[in-house]
Amino acid sequence: MGKFAQAVELWQLAARAVARPPVPGSRRSQRQRARSELRAQGRYGPEFRDVLPAFVGLGLAVLAPVLLLAWLYRALGVGGLALGAALLAAAAAVGLRWRRTVVRRRGGHYTPAELARLDDRGLVVAAARMLRRDGWRVVDLTAREGRPRLYARDRRGRELDVAVRPVASAAATDEDEGATGPAPLREAGRPGVDRLIRLVVHLGTFSRADVLWASRQGGVHLLDGRQLQRWASGATLDDLGLSGH
Repeated sequence: MGKFAQAVELWQLAARAVARPPVPGSRRSQRQRARSELRAQGRYGPEFRDVLPAFVGLGLAVLAPVLLLAWLYRALGVGGLALGAALLAAAAAVGLRWRRTVVRRRGGHYTPAELARLDDRGLVVAAARMLRRDGWRVVDLTAREGRPRLYARDRRGRELDVAVRPVASAAATDEDEGATGPAPLREAGRPGVDRLIRLVVHLGTFSRADVLWASRQGGVHLLDGRQLQRWASGATLDDLGLSGH
C-alpha cells in the first residue's frame, strides 16, 4: 500500500505540474503566446482534431471503391470488375461536375435557371459572391437588420447598400398589369447626402411605381431579373451602369 500511495501522490503532482499555468517569461509561456498570436492572425494552421475528419473521409473514399471492386469480382468475376469500374467512372464524372458547379457558384457565377431557384437567403448569398468576385468587400447585415441586406465597399471607396426584394414578390410583380419591361440598372436621381449607393435587387421586373419611387429617393439603383442574369454571367455593376462617386 505504501508504494501504491506514493505512486498516486507522484501522479497527482505530475498532473498539477501539467495543469499549472506557465510562469511568465518562461519558454512555455512564450510558446503559448506565439501560438495565440498566430491563431489570432489566422496563420497557425489547423490542429490534428481539425483535420482528422478530412483524413477519415479520404480513407473511406479510397477504401470503399476497393472493397466494392473486390466484392463484385468475387460475386461476378471479371464482368463484375468491369461493372464496378464503369460505376466508379460514372460516379467520378458526376462528382466532378457537381464540384465544378459548386466552385463556379462560389466564384459568383450563376446560370439563369440557378437564379430562378433561389430563395431570399440564396439571393443574398449570390449577390454577396458576385460583389466579392468584382472586388467589393462585403458584410452581411441580414442577421442584424432582420431582413436581407448587404453592405459593400470597393477599392475606389464607394459604399454600397444592397437590399433584396423578396423572391415571393417576383411572380406577383411579373403578373401585374402595370408592370413595365425589365427596368435597367439606372441612376435614379442624385446620390444621397451620405453618398451611399443604394441597390435594390429583384428577380422579377420593377413596376412603374417602383421606378417612380426610386427616382424620388436619390442614389437608388434598381437591378431587375434581366440585369441580374447579366451580372451573374460575369458582367460587373459598372458594366450595368453603376456610376462612381
